[in-house]
Amino acid sequence: MTSLVAVEKKKLDKPPLDIHYLGDRVLRQPAKRIAKVDDNIRQLVKDMLQTMYSADGIGLAAPQVGVNKQLIVIDCEPDKPENPPLVLINPKITRYSSQTCNSDEGCLSIPGVYLEVNRPEAIEVSFKDELGKPRKLQTAGLLARVIQHEMDHLNGVMFVDRVENEIALTEELKKKGFAVSAVKPIK
Repeated sequence: MTSLVAVEKKKLDKPPLDIHYLGDRVLRQPAKRIAKVDDNIRQLVKDMLQTMYSADGIGLAAPQVGVNKQLIVIDCEPDKPENPPLVLINPKITRYSSQTCNSDEGCLSIPGVYLEVNRPEAIEVSFKDELGKPRKLQTAGLLARVIQHEMDHLNGVMFVDRVENEIALTEELKKKGFAVSAVKPIK
């Protein structure tokens, strides 16, 4: 990892980007591939990282900040400054494990809502890094889950669309003031 996109892992009073919330149309549009990884993209990565850290998140997809591009930033250890974040440009999952696991998920675009989602336990993903170099990553557990969650955003899918417990889903969304009608269940 280079220092090209290094940002301090801290909360800013005024993060550079605004996060869009469930119900906003921008979250339902498929993101476009990034043709060229350049300084503009690297600046977007920095802005996204600062916004993610400011919101206490561990993952953020460009559509969540109103940018229709296939770009994801992830940092499963935001409290460890020595561990660099992961930048995935035009990510594509090339393999899923047959083993799945249920775990609670939350989303910066649906603050305060945490619900159980079933996802493959392990994945292999190919992507470009912030230098435009092709990369491959095999991962499991939390990182695999966060990558799948953020990649859903690139396809206009939100984690609540994957929640199977409709009663808990309805209760949680109503409690936090979100419209249940904004959910687009995946069957």
